[in-house]
Amino acid sequence: MTKSVFTKKYNKFREMLVKRRNESGLTQVTLANRLGIPQPDVSRNETGVRRVDLVEFLEIAKAIGFDPLEFIKELEGP
Repeated sequence: MTKSVFTKKYNKFREMLVKRRNESGLTQVTLANRLGIPQPDVSRNETGVRRVDLVEFLEIAKAIGFDPLEFIKELEGP
């Protein structure tokens, strides 16, 4: 099994996270502050250097303000 950080679907996941953050008007710094993490960690998540786990994803969704279930449906869609 290929590690998910190197798949097309994980790339789409990362791109969708960045898009949601940008659409919400948040900078990486603002998101990092909301999450209580350093800004470089947000950058590492968005560039794929660091893998986001499910719990982190749910915290990111809450901090940005999007529905995680709708996000997953879009990720799984065509």
